[in-house]
Amino acid sequence: MHSQSRDFHAQRPAHVPVTAVPPLPDVDPNDNERASTQYSHYRTGLSNHRTGLSEHRTSLSEYRTDLSMHRTDLSENRTDMSMRRTGMSFQRTRLSAERTTMSVIRTALSLIGFGFTIFQFFGHLQTSQMISSTSHAPRNFGTALVAMGLILLTMGIVYHLRMMLELRGQRTSMREQGLVHAESGFPVSMALVTAVMLWALGVLAIASMVFGVGTLG
Repeated sequence: MHSQSRDFHAQRPAHVPVTAVPPLPDVDPNDNERASTQYSHYRTGLSNHRTGLSEHRTSLSEYRTDLSMHRTDLSENRTDMSMRRTGMSFQRTRLSAERTTMSVIRTALSLIGFGFTIFQFFGHLQTSQMISSTSHAPRNFGTALVAMGLILLTMGIVYHLRMMLELRGQRTSMREQGLVHAESGFPVSMALVTAVMLWALGVLAIASMVFGVGTLG
């Protein structure tokens, strides 16, 4: 779609100097032959005058054609730049989704880590009989925090997947319509990989807390 811009070196034709129309000849009405010759010369002068004007109009027309071609090249360049800006907007949207997922990861990590720490801390206090073993509120609170972290992380993963699938589909559709170049690829989302790994770790943590199984007990 993009064409190489043509070099624009056209110059506007110089103004034609104003020349008066040849005056009517003064003929002798009694001398028909001489009058015919004089009128013939007069018509020749008018014809030469019109020819000069016609050549100038032709030069102006060629100049306008060159201007039109140059404007067409500029328009194609602007269209190409617009397509590239649209392609970059897809990348910015993707990075925005990555930042959102990383924010979800930070929040979920805080909830899971804090909840697991509370659960283990009060569990050790009960084992050492430093607090009553009948009180399960702190451990239940820790379990609830881990569960909240897992729910938040699950919602973040689902949102990220739906966002990326919709963005990729729209980008592919616009590329098929020739509206974007779509030369840069969409790499694997490291934020999504990290979120999935943290989700698996959270599942192991809550399984260890609730059922006493797993590698984190």
